[in-house]
Amino acid sequence: MFQFGRMFPEMPGGRNFNETYRCYSVSMLGDREDVERGGKIIMPPSALDKLTRLHIQYPMLFKLTNKKMSRETHCGVLEFVADEGRIYIPYWMMKNLLLQEGDLIQIDNVSLPIATFAKFQPQHTDFLDISNPKAVLENALRSFACLTVEDLVEFKYNDKIYELRVLETKPGRAVSIIECDMNVDFAPPLGYKEPERVKPQESEEKMEHDDIDEEDNSFKVFQGKGNRLDGKNKGLEVSQSQTSTGPPKRGIPNYNYKKHSITFIRNPKRAENGTSPEDKDAFEAFSGSGQSLRNKGKSKGRR
Repeated sequence: MFQFGRMFPEMPGGRNFNETYRCYSVSMLGDREDVERGGKIIMPPSALDKLTRLHIQYPMLFKLTNKKMSRETHCGVLEFVADEGRIYIPYWMMKNLLLQEGDLIQIDNVSLPIATFAKFQPQHTDFLDISNPKAVLENALRSFACLTVEDLVEFKYNDKIYELRVLETKPGRAVSIIECDMNVDFAPPLGYKEPERVKPQESEEKMEHDDIDEEDNSFKVFQGKGNRLDGKNKGLEVSQSQTSTGPPKRGIPNYNYKKHSITFIRNPKRAENGTSPEDKDAFEAFSGSGQSLRNKGKSKGRR
């Protein structure tokens, strides 16, 4: 029976890939925007040969370690076209590892659990301007193979670069996000301030009611200032007794109104002694006493 595993002899030192390379940013290769905005690196062809002999489990995931600064992260591999002894990684990854161009970095192959949850913190409040941040992040993470807690990942959207800090991942501190169903949550961005809480409506109504009691804001008629044609100011003052200090009086509707009829309503003044106008005699037209211009005595003599 043919066994695929016997095609290649086992490498000394076990089945672990452990190599040290010179590290350079992707910009050294020219315009490789697809690598710069993702979480995968470019390795030399000799690395592919060693990984094949070791029967490394797919997808190939690696741990990058900067022993000098005690920093580490995780990544995938995109191509095996780098010069021998070199690897090319995104610049944001170099910043996380505190690496300079040409520094040494150790690479080990790892097997990471599938991600179920990840929490990110935007590094600027501009992230709040994105209408659907989860959909944008999902599209950006397609260029990534794994996530590591405390990493500061970058992605480009609408010609603008956004930075997100990985605060939490489940089920481990480093997870694989290849073909996974992952829940995403966001922490408030750096520099974000909660809006001030609005006072309850009841307290506002109470304050408004107190203001009305303290100040008389009732409607007052004829409060404007007049002007004379001769320019003088005499006689323009309005006495307080002539103005109404109470609220405007509203009319009483006529509940006995009939259609196609006109009713003239007279409102007689109330008597000074408090009696109702109905108690007085009914209205009589021309019932007052007249006055004559002639003297009554002289008029009698002439007659």
